[in-house]
Amino acid sequence: MSPQRSTYPQLSISPLQQAAATWPDAHALITPEYVLSFELLARRVREVAQQLKAQKIKRLGVIGPNSVEQIILYWACAEAGALFCPLSWRFPESQLEGLIRRFALDALHAPALDRLCPALPRIHLEDTTRGMAASTEAPPVAAILDLLQPVNLVLSSGSTGEPKAAVHTLANHIASAEGARCLIPLSPGDRWLLSLPLFHIGGIAILNRCALAGAAVALPEQQTPTKQRSVAQAMSALSPTHVSLVAAQLTALLEDSPDSLNSVKALLLGGGAIGGALLSRLEALGICAFTSYGMTEMSSQITTGPANSQGASGALLPGRELRIREGEIQVRGETLFLGYLEEDGLRLPLTDDGWFATKDCGYLDESGRLFVSGRLDNMFICGGENLHPEEIEAALCQHPQVLEAIVYPKADNTFGLLPHALLRCRNAMPTQAELDDFLASRIARFKRPRAYQAWPDVATRGLKTNRKAVVAAALRAGEPQ
Repeated sequence: MSPQRSTYPQLSISPLQQAAATWPDAHALITPEYVLSFELLARRVREVAQQLKAQKIKRLGVIGPNSVEQIILYWACAEAGALFCPLSWRFPESQLEGLIRRFALDALHAPALDRLCPALPRIHLEDTTRGMAASTEAPPVAAILDLLQPVNLVLSSGSTGEPKAAVHTLANHIASAEGARCLIPLSPGDRWLLSLPLFHIGGIAILNRCALAGAAVALPEQQTPTKQRSVAQAMSALSPTHVSLVAAQLTALLEDSPDSLNSVKALLLGGGAIGGALLSRLEALGICAFTSYGMTEMSSQITTGPANSQGASGALLPGRELRIREGEIQVRGETLFLGYLEEDGLRLPLTDDGWFATKDCGYLDESGRLFVSGRLDNMFICGGENLHPEEIEAALCQHPQVLEAIVYPKADNTFGLLPHALLRCRNAMPTQAELDDFLASRIARFKRPRAYQAWPDVATRGLKTNRKAVVAAALRAGEPQ
């Protein structure tokens, strides 16, 4: 089946160039060192786009922590008709080399990886500072763009198997940004912290939201393997009005520096269940928080709503459609990606009647709020009953001492598989009896974990917890089974 084409109205120039025409003096990019207006950033983007065109680059690999150069290259690729291909700088070089070959990238921007694929042309932007001051030279004109053409790829599902490269259009991103703004206002003078990497759909969504609204991207100081900056340090340095975080980031922020949230108007939370303890602390600070269900293939947010203790992910945003079929969430709409990039082109896997099957389980309540039960591939059968670990994890996270939970199956001669849990707690872990009593009114008896174990000491490499790695680390450490 051929990819769906967005029905979003055509625009002649990119959102960034539109912002430069509408709000030329408004702040577009704020770093700890300097500020760029939309006019100056757009001029620099047009110059780099000419460079990419002159070198006939079609697929640019971008590897490294978020930077001014990466933001310029994202918009320049759109102007030049090149595919912006960000890859995680945390991947081992052997994996990066394989991905570069697999997706036929023809140039790289990877300042810290000179040994990587040395035969490929390198894109260097050492003269980025030329965009920070007005020029007397006539700037290149903004390119006329087909918003339905591919502009980027983002890897999806890399932690559970071979990564798939989801390809998006500017029309996808524009529809996503406009729908999100219907619920979370954003305007010139606001600044959204770029706390998510550009190899994550959430990072790219921030760039597009800000450009469409004339708001600034607040870029933290660049990280390196030897210089890691916390979200709290970035918040204190840049005073953002809007922030996107996953639960693990929010937990660290509240523990490290809750005062850094003082400037925040809106906090967008994703990446899993939000515990009652976190919500209580946000309420005490007067933070306006939203929970969201989204995915790479739908250009970020699908549903969004006020953060709540019931576990709802919010209502459907404009530009998206959603239905439940046999317990599975299926989606489509203007934000649906073009497809996965494969050797013979793009592949968009849809149902016979044109929906994208997410492999997530869920249901809608009477108010149209979505509740996500878990992943089909995480489900296991306990005594003949389907059991979704995420449902139990969400219930456990309502406990004031529980920060994060992972439920996994253990073989049993009588029931086939029984649920066990790993807990990361604020202080001491509650006892089995305390947790059983806490869950009694929240989930069915057979779903209660038969044993609880302390969270293992395992490094986190991504934004989302790698379930398999955490469970494996606990087993290697000899925790009770």
